[in-house]
Amino acid sequence: MKKTLIASVLAAAGAAQAQAPATNVQLYGLIDVAVERLNHVAPTGGSLTRMPNITGTLPSRWGLRGSEDLGDGLRAVFTLESGFSPDTGGLNQGGRLFGRQAYVGLASNSWGQLTFGRQYSFYYLSMLDAGIFGPNIYGVGSLDPYIPQARFDNAIAWQGRWGAFSAGANYSLGRDVAAAPAGAACGGESATDAQACRAASAMLKYDTAAWGAAFAWDRQRGGAGAAAGLGASDLSDERLFLTAYAKLGAWKVGAGWIRRDNESTTAVGRRSNLGYVEAAYAITPALSLEAQIAKLDYRGQPEQATLLSLRGTYALSKRTAAYVTAGRIDNDGRLNLSASGGSPGGNPAAGGSQTGLAVGMRHAF
Repeated sequence: MKKTLIASVLAAAGAAQAQAPATNVQLYGLIDVAVERLNHVAPTGGSLTRMPNITGTLPSRWGLRGSEDLGDGLRAVFTLESGFSPDTGGLNQGGRLFGRQAYVGLASNSWGQLTFGRQYSFYYLSMLDAGIFGPNIYGVGSLDPYIPQARFDNAIAWQGRWGAFSAGANYSLGRDVAAAPAGAACGGESATDAQACRAASAMLKYDTAAWGAAFAWDRQRGGAGAAAGLGASDLSDERLFLTAYAKLGAWKVGAGWIRRDNESTTAVGRRSNLGYVEAAYAITPALSLEAQIAKLDYRGQPEQATLLSLRGTYALSKRTAAYVTAGRIDNDGRLNLSASGGSPGGNPAAGGSQTGLAVGMRHAF
């Protein structure tokens, strides 16, 4: 009798599961490993050969994403994405299991997508279609390390697309609770200070097959104990971003401008401008060459940095590529930014220059 009852329950459960809408789940990822050499490393001015733990051309990651059809054009969606260091196998983003993304939400064919959890700032998302170098080890992320790390904990986000136009906005109730340097060490949500560690971003984009442009805004508030000199909620770090790109046959060209207003007590200067121009040329369907020049300028101060980046990429298949990339940075004033954004450290002396060269490969799955 008991066995018959158990069999009936299992059969009913199986039938119910078969009738329920299935969740489509995808496992995906990317491994990018490079070996680089940097010169003029402080304090001795010697050279450093290393395997970066963050990126060669793209950060290594794996993830799960999925959706379930709820009917009437409505879907449940989720993403769990983990960043890791291929040199050691350790977790990035402050040691979090899903430090790159962790969200769930609803998506509609008519009004867009509403999601909740750890998500990208729209400051970063606005760069995806326009960018050529993206988070390359030598690129604008070396001049502004926030670019490849622009994510919010505890975020509510909406985004939608209508033909060539897209828009989005999000708001964080507590932007980053991980300890520095991988996080901001901001305390998250606070019952005593309603503005502490809050953050927000917004984006407007227009993309076609031939050209596109984007505008984004990003602001982070400080809080007690927060890193980077934002130790109070009345201090903020704000960025405005404009970019445009065009595709002309085998060429793709782009340009961007970032205006930053940083009230941090440790900032080199409150206001800065970061501008860049970049281009890519497809020699063959498998071989491409890319170049970028970027300049960071603190208004009214001698602190400046200019970075020239080059990259050659050869696609061995649709999923696997080998590359060589190089960068040269020249610092002025008190700046000692490294040409490489691939790992912490390796900086030159204040006002110094540095050249980096990296060879690597990546595989997507």
